[in-house]
Formats: sequence, C-alpha cells, structure tokens
Amino acid sequence: MTDPSLEPIPAEVLVETRGGLGIVTLNRPKALNALSLGMIRALDQALIAFAKDDAIGAVLIRGAGEKAFCAGGDVRALVVAPEGIDKGRIARDFFAEEYRLNLRIHNFPKPFVALIDGVTMGGGCGLSLHSPLVVATERTMVAMPETVLGLFPDVGATWFLNKCPGQIGLCLGLTGRRLKAADLKAVGLVSHVVPSSMLDAMVEALAAVPKLHAGSVKRVLDAHGVDAGPSALLPDQAAIDRIFAADSIETIIKGLEAETAPWAVEALHTIRRASPTSLKVTLRQLRDGRALGPDIAAMLRIEYRLAVHSVGGSDFPEGVRAILVDKDNKPAWQPPRLDAVDAARVESFFAPFADPADELSFS
Repeated sequence: MTDPSLEPIPAEVLVETRGGLGIVTLNRPKALNALSLGMIRALDQALIAFAKDDAIGAVLIRGAGEKAFCAGGDVRALVVAPEGIDKGRIARDFFAEEYRLNLRIHNFPKPFVALIDGVTMGGGCGLSLHSPLVVATERTMVAMPETVLGLFPDVGATWFLNKCPGQIGLCLGLTGRRLKAADLKAVGLVSHVVPSSMLDAMVEALAAVPKLHAGSVKRVLDAHGVDAGPSALLPDQAAIDRIFAADSIETIIKGLEAETAPWAVEALHTIRRASPTSLKVTLRQLRDGRALGPDIAAMLRIEYRLAVHSVGGSDFPEGVRAILVDKDNKPAWQPPRLDAVDAARVESFFAPFADPADELSFS
C-alpha cells in the first residue's frame, strides 16, 4: 500500500491553455473550492500571465467538482491558526491580496468568462460577478451570508450588489438571501444561463474559435444559452423596495415583521441571527457606496478598512467559532443588541488607519 504521506498534494489552482483560451480551475472540490491565500496568489499570477500573452484572447474560470464554483474565502483558517502565528497579519495579507485580485478581474483587459456552476458565495462572488460574462446553471446558488459570520459583504460587493435594481442589493447583503440562475439573470448579476451538461461543450467551442475577442466569445455563450425561466425574486421586489428603503436596521425589521410572505419570514430570521454590528456596518457600506459610482478601487479600500477592523474585533472571530468551528450556531455578539451599536462604533470601522501606509494599495 502506498504511504499517503508520500502522495503528491494536488495543485489547488490548475492553469491551462486550449487554443486561444486561458483556463483556470479552482481545485479544492472537497472544500467546495474555498479560497486559500495560496490560491489567491496562484490565480493572480495566472491572470497577470494571461493578460500579457498575445496568444490568449480570453480567459475562463471554473471550479472543480459538481457541487461548487467557490464557497468563499477560507475564513476559518484566518481564525484557527497555530500558536505563534500572527493571525492579524495573515488576515490583512489575505484580504489585501484577495481585493487586489478582485480589482484585476474587474478591470481585466480581455474577455473573462466565469462559470458559476454550483455554490457561489462570498469570495466566489468576487471571482465572478465583477465580469460582464458570467454563466450560471441549474445548479447555481449565489449568496452573500457574511452578516451571520460577524463580517460584511466584501470582495467588491459594494459595487455588484448596488448593480441590482431598487433595494434588492441591500436586501441580499443584509439577509444573505440565496439566488438561483433565474434570479441572477433577472437582476443582472449573470449574463447567460447554460445547462451544466453543456458546459464542457461550450468550453470546447470557445477553445476552437480561431480569434477570441469580445464578440466571438459572446456568440459562443449566446449559442449555448437557454431561457432562464421565471425569477422567484422579482415578484417580491415591490415589498423589498418599500421595506429596505428605511434608514435604519430597526425600521427594516419592523417592516419585515409586518409581512407574512415566506421570503420576509426567512429574511427576518436571518437578520435576528446576524451580528448587530455587522448589520449596521453593512447598511452604511452599501448606502454610502452608491455615491462612489464606478470607483471600484475606492470601494475596495473602504472594504479593506472594514475587514481589518472586523478581524481585530470580537464578532468575526466569534461568528467563525460558532458557525464554522464549534458549529453550535450560538454566537455571543458584542454588543448583543442593535440599540447598543451606536454611531461612533459604526464610524470606527470606516475610519482611516492611523498610518496611511496601512491603507490598501494597488501598486
């Protein structure tokens, strides 16, 4: 029998070229392709190389396995680290490099196709929803559930959630509501819906194109796309717009309490489980972010401040413990109630760092 310790460790990111198509595959299927810092670095280097390679006309990103594109950043590793390891430094490096990768994808100079076949949450959204070419399938499930972890919707969610019509983006950010392919197409977060059984054929069709460019890539995606079907989200928009237009979490909760629709009952349940601080930080983050227009770099700099302050606080480590480590689902939030989260506490998350050198840079 082969000694397992001698078996090679599979690469967590696979990089290949097929014709003029560069392909990167997240390769941690047993962990639902959750992003490690090593994966972030490998992805960044691959995209830099593909951008410079004149033989590459387009890039495609996908996840290994049939369950997930990417279930998010491996935040458990940021909290559970061996003794002697500077967890704060690891977390700062993780978020800084992840957000730089998000910006690279947002501004990628060649067509960038994201196949989000399966679970796509948190960091997985940051690897995909920044592109105008996102392909969902019948297995796709997208969510940003950070508030129940004591965090906030990051990886550029300030931009892509605010792309959604009306107050839908704010609702998604506060409640982590799960979206299927039809919902994503309806709110403009994906460009195409393709059956999962057709993805390999679509990739081969892209690889066979003699000259890949924006037009030829779109033609291939259009040829494989199908009708998304009716959205379960859009019928709720009128109520969502009315309730989530409120200027405080407390008022939003009152609005949800007055609703009997299943989506509102579920949203209320999630909000009551979430970190009170995270809810108020997220409300301000997404509302203020609208004023930044298309300045994604400015949004990511603010998100980096929020991330560093969150890691250094009590709720994020506690949320990871309760949800991902001990799995008792009983986080002890500090403070435990919304009325104890004052404006000064929220402001402290957005405050610039004392040393300007600590701000997120993109050089």
